[in-house]
Amino acid sequence: MSPRPRKPRNCACPHRPPDGWVFKPAGTPLRDLEKISLEHDEFDALHLCDGEGLTQEEAGERLGVSRGTVQRLVAGGRKKLIEALVEGRALIIAADKEEV
Repeated sequence: MSPRPRKPRNCACPHRPPDGWVFKPAGTPLRDLEKISLEHDEFDALHLCDGEGLTQEEAGERLGVSRGTVQRLVAGGRKKLIEALVEGRALIIAADKEEV
């Protein structure tokens, strides 16, 4: 039995990087760091909830998903951000859906 197809999301964050962004600790080459990939939907959910101060319900309406999905996206995005900061890893926000 295959998983249910992914529901399309209306990710339209105006701050989405056109060519991708990399945030890393200063002084360490990227090739020497472990990388953490922040998905576009996580990035957009974080931007809407934490950046614009929307409720999870309002963010869900903008993204076209349920409030529970927004809650999961925000929790996952925050975990990845903290992990990158605390453990000194590179945080990758890719320009497309490909895994980095």
